Amino acid sequence: QVTGHLDDCTCDVETIDAFNNYKLFPRLNELLQSDYFRYYKVNLKKPCPFWNDNSHCGIRDCAVKPCPSEEVPDGIRSGSYKYSEEANNHAEECEEAKRLGAVDGSLSKETQQAVLQWTRHDDSSDSFCEADDISSPEAEYVDLLLNPERYTGYKGPDAWKIWNSIYEENCFKPQNVKRPLASGRGESFIYLTKWFSSVCVEKRAFYKLISGLHASINIHLSARYLLQDTWSEKKWGPNVTEFQQRFDEVITRGEGPRRLKNLYFLYLIELRALSKVLPFFERPGFQLYTGKNHQDVEMKTQLLEILQLAKSFPLHFDENSFFAGNKKEAAKLKEEFRLHFKNISKIMDCVGCFKCRLWGKLQTQGLGTALKILFSENLIEKIPESGPSYGFQLTRQEIVALFNAFGRL
Repeated sequence: QVTGHLDDCTCDVETIDAFNNYKLFPRLNELLQSDYFRYYKVNLKKPCPFWNDNSHCGIRDCAVKPCPSEEVPDGIRSGSYKYSEEANNHAEECEEAKRLGAVDGSLSKETQQAVLQWTRHDDSSDSFCEADDISSPEAEYVDLLLNPERYTGYKGPDAWKIWNSIYEENCFKPQNVKRPLASGRGESFIYLTKWFSSVCVEKRAFYKLISGLHASINIHLSARYLLQDTWSEKKWGPNVTEFQQRFDEVITRGEGPRRLKNLYFLYLIELRALSKVLPFFERPGFQLYTGKNHQDVEMKTQLLEILQLAKSFPLHFDENSFFAGNKKEAAKLKEEFRLHFKNISKIMDCVGCFKCRLWGKLQTQGLGTALKILFSENLIEKIPESGPSYGFQLTRQEIVALFNAFGRL
């Protein structure tokens, strides 16, 4: 049902589908299997900066280890419903989240050698993300292929708290719209429609990017849902009911298709960034270094083909409509935009499940990198053919996050 024209763009859903499904995604997917792109360094142990994370499935120092059985209240053994059934359910939920949410940190010997070469420090002030200090002893490389994004049992009030704080504290949005909407509560849809027509394109865009990211994550969880869990096998697959709860037009009272259109908007923004960053990667001095020379050269060729393809897309988003008015106002709004986004990247340290935290951090860093590229167009144009590019720089972290986040979309 999601078809036709997208607001604030000259593009439509069908053009994106055809371009992505048949041309771009198969190549990108191949690139993301390679050594350079499958290993991402992340610090999953940073404390939540906004609230004390004492939720029953909150994590402290280890892979989701939320509820040691000895901490289950003694009251479980008492007859009272409050302690028995509820506490049992909590304990079971925690055990499930612990099993499904744990991150597999194993790396091959070869990889361990290669990753030693990758660590470079970056403290650029134009960043849209709160960067993990990847030189911290707590930061570790994670193999993304061993840790796919999927349903982990992380749900309920804790997950809602994350999204609510993202929407409530960080989105340019009207106060009377409560987000995120629970399925079936469509009362704010009318407010949202009125609000959309009254605010500037930048604020609308910011809101749509966050909504698109939220939609994307919900689709991944619905598409790789735990359908069967027995001692002999675990079976993951599409859960249509879960998808409909979040996106069906009737159940969400018209909100669902809009969320999906925001996903296309996010795709366009990240695609535009890829088309703009080509000069940075084209330089002869840039290499996707893993230590396997032949493979590195091949991967760079593949990467440039993908970026050329991104550039050839016929209906790109025109980012010149952003921050185009009064210079002083535009600069103020741009800085506000950057700080809002930085705040969102910090909220990812409050996510109470390691696997969700890993993918949340990666996808926000990917989008933050895309925004950094779009707002650095002049610097990218001035990059010299050889020698260092002082004005504009991307770390390996940002490169891996940018392409993997786009791969998720």
